[in-house]
Amino acid sequence: MAGDITHTPHTPTSLAEALTAGPLVLDGGMSNQLEAAGHDLSDELWSARLLAERPEAVTEAHLAYYEAGADVAITASYQATFEGFARHGVGRAGTARLMASSVELARAAARRTRTTRPLWVAASAGPYGAMLADGSEYRGRYGLTVAELERFHRPRLEVLAAARPDVLALETVPDTDEATALLRSVRGLGVPAWLSYTVAGDRTRAGQPLVEAFALAADADEIVAVGVNCCAPEDADRAIGVAARVTGKPVVVYPNSGESWDAGARAWTGRSTFDTERVTAWREAGARLIGGCCRVGPEAIAGIARALSGPAVGA
Repeated sequence: MAGDITHTPHTPTSLAEALTAGPLVLDGGMSNQLEAAGHDLSDELWSARLLAERPEAVTEAHLAYYEAGADVAITASYQATFEGFARHGVGRAGTARLMASSVELARAAARRTRTTRPLWVAASAGPYGAMLADGSEYRGRYGLTVAELERFHRPRLEVLAAARPDVLALETVPDTDEATALLRSVRGLGVPAWLSYTVAGDRTRAGQPLVEAFALAADADEIVAVGVNCCAPEDADRAIGVAARVTGKPVVVYPNSGESWDAGARAWTGRSTFDTERVTAWREAGARLIGGCCRVGPEAIAGIARALSGPAVGA
């Protein structure tokens, strides 16, 4: 009889499928979680240095976010580049192993959790400016052509894709030239990606209108979400609706705490404006991947998870 049929919940088999079922919680800042655990991240490799020196610390940081309610962990490979590690005496083969290990460290954290919900891993690929370690990722316009930027990004994206993450996080992108290079670089890799700009107001950090910036990804089949990260929460408020309208894709949003980064002093200034009460509005505007970036820790991620567990307005 029909009344005797038992329906079991469907477990999504891909991140893209999971996004159709509802919003997912991203993790928070990797660097602040590592620093809170007592690790020194003052050199140019930032958190990527711990991939070689203290990999267990990276796993513990991921675990803290998963346990706080994150569905997606972003790997510690943001600043992991062949060029950056070469300056520290690590060859290409060794660098490739470290990049690939970033995915496995996040997977290891997922295996250690006590949750039964699906957990996902996003392999981080930061912008060219992150490798320079001089704040250039907040300006863009490095003086390189799109082809030169593509030659920089493609080899490490190939390594990260071969490690089989659920998605590639093309994040903190400051301008449209780099976005174009990244969109070209992910073609044929067999792993979906999201494209996330760092913005100021209604423009990229390099000054291009967000309408134009997001439009680049509208027809890119590899891109499963588009949005913003590493920006002020107030700028995220404005960008989400634009990204959803221009691309028709799910929106990813994970701003900073609202404090400002002083690249010269290598320190944060100002006060936090990150408020988990914004989360409901972000969801209603089209955000489907929601978390935090720099200076946003597990407590805030737990708040986001609680906010997203409630019904959507009008549901």
